[in-house]
Amino acid sequence: MEEMAAATHDHGHPQARGGARELGRLRVVFLLTAAFVVVEAVVAVVADSLALLGDAAHMLVDAIAVGLSVAAIGLASRPARNVARTFGLYRLEVLAALANALLLLGAAVYLLVEAGLRLVDGAEPEPVPMLVAAAVGFAVNLVCYVLLRGSARESLNVSAALVDVISDLVGSLGVIAAAIVIEVTDWTAADPIVGAAIGCWIVPRAWRLAARSLRILLQAAPERLDIDDLHRALGALPGVLDVHDLHVWTLTSEMDVASAHLVVAAGADPHPVLDSASALLRDVYEITHATLQVEPDDHEGCAELSW
Repeated sequence: MEEMAAATHDHGHPQARGGARELGRLRVVFLLTAAFVVVEAVVAVVADSLALLGDAAHMLVDAIAVGLSVAAIGLASRPARNVARTFGLYRLEVLAALANALLLLGAAVYLLVEAGLRLVDGAEPEPVPMLVAAAVGFAVNLVCYVLLRGSARESLNVSAALVDVISDLVGSLGVIAAAIVIEVTDWTAADPIVGAAIGCWIVPRAWRLAARSLRILLQAAPERLDIDDLHRALGALPGVLDVHDLHVWTLTSEMDVASAHLVVAAGADPHPVLDSASALLRDVYEITHATLQVEPDDHEGCAELSW
């Protein structure tokens, strides 16, 4: 046998196993967030509060983002009907997370610009409606936080939604503080200052989410993985003479993929090498989907690859 290729597969990807639970929680979060956005936006306009309007805008972005997540997870969990999509629709989750990050950055820019304008022009927000709306918003976001925190490590979209909810919690606290300051001291500048602070709070979190999503879309190796260490570990397996064409990338949350060529002595049995390499990837590096090609050292052709 000149060469042998094999693939190890995870038939129970976490997204598929826990998808129904995540989908149900995200739907509840979406309904709660979308319903309260309308209330908060109306109160913000009536009270002429940028801080409250900023919180409402952030929650609107969250509602859109969670809606995208619900659609992405729902589509990704469907059985593949198009044979050309050999990896299914798992990448929709990553695209939804990237859209979420871009929406958040847009909301942050709006808040910072509007805060500057209000500090120059002045405004007279009503503190009591601000306080009531922000307190209710805090309670809504707290419920959403409890719903999402258990699944945040298993899904990029749930993690993104949890970041949004935490930002909303902080935003609601900021609006509550601004309302109290305005009521007690009549210092109306507290409103645009808190609005700008919410914008500044959003930017680094949205940036990290965008960077994480782009890293996956660019098929870079997972941050947790040391490629040189993996290369050495595969090369140290019994019977392996050389390792080349090693690639590791992330398809979607909790689904890392690898491919590699393993060189063995001509005439050697490839089965033990495949078994030990698959076990190494699965048990040590948590890569449960891999395509491994075992080839004899007198095989020619691989050097002709251009990438």
